[in-house]
Amino acid sequence: MNPTTANYDEPWKEALSEYFEAFLYFFFPEVHQLIDWTKIPESLEKELKRITASAKTKKRFADKLYKVWLLRGEEVWILIHIEIQSQYEENFPQRMYIYNYRAFDLYQKPVISLAILGDERVNWRP
Repeated sequence: MNPTTANYDEPWKEALSEYFEAFLYFFFPEVHQLIDWTKIPESLEKELKRITASAKTKKRFADKLYKVWLLRGEEVWILIHIEIQSQYEENFPQRMYIYNYRAFDLYQKPVISLAILGDERVNWRP
């Protein structure tokens, strides 16, 4: 990744930190309505590093990982992995799968992987 393309991800990361609830409401409304928004979502940066540390992929980090609680009475939480992809990458589907599985394997919690594709290829849907 060259410095020009590397800068595309940073504004998304900042926006996700500030507007996480609105992001889910807009892009993933069916999940948004299941979450207990009276409990503040937790950003899981340390856990994210554990998930990606030994992944043998070109890009060694995912963008954001959050822990949220559902509206159900029991204590349940979901890890939400959000990936911002601003250019075509051949192994992107594999990388998404690896991060998803590693999060599940380490924490035994359901994982939802979301990708925002910002590239110009309208037919690329990994």
